[in-house]
Amino acid sequence: MLVTGGAGFIGSHVVDALQERGHEVTVLDDLSTGRRDNLSGALERGVTLHEVDLRDGAAVLGLVRAVEPRAIFHLGAQIDVRRSIADPGFDARVNVEGTVNVLEAARATAVPRVVNTSSGGAIYGNAEVLPTPEATFPAPMAPYGQSKFAGEGYCDLYTRLHGLSTASLRYGNVFGPRQDPLGEAGVIAIFCGRLQEGMSPTVFGDGRQTRDYVYVGDVVAANLAAADSAATGPFNIGRGEEISVLDLVEALREIAGDPGFFAPGFEPARLGELERSCVDPSRARTELDWEARTGLVEGLRTTLASLGAPT
Repeated sequence: MLVTGGAGFIGSHVVDALQERGHEVTVLDDLSTGRRDNLSGALERGVTLHEVDLRDGAAVLGLVRAVEPRAIFHLGAQIDVRRSIADPGFDARVNVEGTVNVLEAARATAVPRVVNTSSGGAIYGNAEVLPTPEATFPAPMAPYGQSKFAGEGYCDLYTRLHGLSTASLRYGNVFGPRQDPLGEAGVIAIFCGRLQEGMSPTVFGDGRQTRDYVYVGDVVAANLAAADSAATGPFNIGRGEEISVLDLVEALREIAGDPGFFAPGFEPARLGELERSCVDPSRARTELDWEARTGLVEGLRTTLASLGAPT
């Protein structure tokens, strides 16, 4: 098995799960945002890491040809929304050209299955229907979402044109251990980091913005289910439940015993931020026999414990 972006937050968990299944696993990652530490245990267990840039089509093809994987889990990406706005060309080169390079390598070497990583909230934008089904036409609010949608389009094209079996998983807001609480990260990772440090969380806007938070272990299970399936096209991967930022603050306060210091501070809303986002996972439930099984509080406790915070 080959995992692109396998040294990243989600990718490293996919690597662990594949090893637990007994698969031989190869990781492609340029370590620009992924961390070797995320793979420390996997490397000891025999995983091989190749530092390759997805934009280097010849290098990607060479690695796929050498490995001959039964499936490619494509999680490598440029994930910083703010950087995509500041430099949309770079974002497209990594997320669109990089995805094309993976697909072309898979086609050229007859890889049986490609599971592509996409995004729910970033693709749908301000959707009128919540939870949002896959049939909703995407209206991204940032180049990141647009590049992910384009990557999906190339997956569908390679399925139609070349018969390559592909599926794209449109994640909700993924959280869990190994997500970096610094820099461009999910709000849960940031809030957990603030709680661990004894600092108050910062809320942008009124805190009533909602997202569909899904635990990383459930996302890993979705990847495995997609690899085992022949179903093609996009699949929403989320809980189908809206959780507000203020809900998160309250849940973390309860888990930590209601610390007085964790009252939120408020800042002006950030330009372009979605007010509500939630994906409908019905298709994944029906066609992949998958559903999220980890509740929010359970996932928060595990995430906090991974940081060494009391739970």
